[in-house]
Amino acid sequence: MNFGIDLLSFQTSQYYLDLRTLAQARGEEPEKFYQGLGQEKMAVPPPDEDIVTLGAGAAKALLDQEGSQDIELLLFCTESGVDQSKAAGLFVHGLLNLPARCRVVEIKEACYAATAGLQLALAVVRRNPRKKALVIGADVARYDLGSPGEPTQGCGAVALLITAQPRLLAVDEEAGFHAANVMDFWRPNYRTEALVDGKYSTLVYLSTLVQAWRQYRELTGRKLTDLARCCFHLPFTRLAAKAYIRLCREEQLPPPSAEELQHKLGPALVYNRLTGNTYAASLYESLTALLENDTEDLDDRRISLFSYGSGCMAEFFSGIVQPGYRQHLMAERHRNMLANRVELTYRQYEDIFRYQVPEDEGDHVFAPYRTGFYRLQVINKHVRCYQATA
Repeated sequence: MNFGIDLLSFQTSQYYLDLRTLAQARGEEPEKFYQGLGQEKMAVPPPDEDIVTLGAGAAKALLDQEGSQDIELLLFCTESGVDQSKAAGLFVHGLLNLPARCRVVEIKEACYAATAGLQLALAVVRRNPRKKALVIGADVARYDLGSPGEPTQGCGAVALLITAQPRLLAVDEEAGFHAANVMDFWRPNYRTEALVDGKYSTLVYLSTLVQAWRQYRELTGRKLTDLARCCFHLPFTRLAAKAYIRLCREEQLPPPSAEELQHKLGPALVYNRLTGNTYAASLYESLTALLENDTEDLDDRRISLFSYGSGCMAEFFSGIVQPGYRQHLMAERHRNMLANRVELTYRQYEDIFRYQVPEDEGDHVFAPYRTGFYRLQVINKHVRCYQATA
């Protein structure tokens, strides 16, 4: 019996900043961002949008199609937590009216968190194939204004329904993974903006990729040429090419041509270029883009996924795309969402960035912006209250 991703949904903010606008404000050439990073736009969450509204929105689109029956596990995976104690997933559980008989847990390990959630969910469903698990990865990537990390900011969420006999991707059991205590990226509890050593983080990303790949290769006997497509965690999309070139070097293959890179990687980069880094959601945003934008039929083809979480935790695994997968995608919804966003001026972006969530016991009502299915309505005596937008 196969186990894996049955349905997949993606959500991002209704606002974005074009990186040409940011380049002009920072005195940079736009191509530094467009070509150097491979990024065009960054999604910007308004004050009444956060990981709960994004995650609930991604999951609602999925559950509207499938229903919530038999879901006994909700794993909310994030590094942008809204509470030091309460799982953000419990807010989502209430908004979605999920069954009371449901384990709800929050998972954190930087951008790797959703892969940890996926693997835990697979183990639970394998134990009881009649039940389902819901994995949500949701994050807001935020760095200091004017910092090197600023142009990679973004926000978004993915929702994965994990079942037996999945309709999208049957996940292989073998995986290579690697852990090490590394200070390449971190965010202390007293900061709202992350700290990152970008060049060092890229070096660690690539070195752990090789370590995880070697384990995967030894466990499976597969070669890089056995993988029809490759998805990577994408703090910026240019990193995918660097990662694939490194794997080719490890396998003593000729350097890939631009055409090969586009064939292997291009469709999987489409959405991430338009949202910026979505941390825990990033890899599965890339998977969504691959399945929805690759013009070649991927039925019964094996694709790889590489997940990296700064700090650091890395995993290389794979899965078989299921026959008829196109019938179960939400491509039109995702394309419409991205196409209908509102562009911000630099001043609007900075005003939103500088907005600080109140920290006192007062009754703070948030002005309504354009959001998805849900919004943060009020914080009263430190209690967050959410509402449906329709």
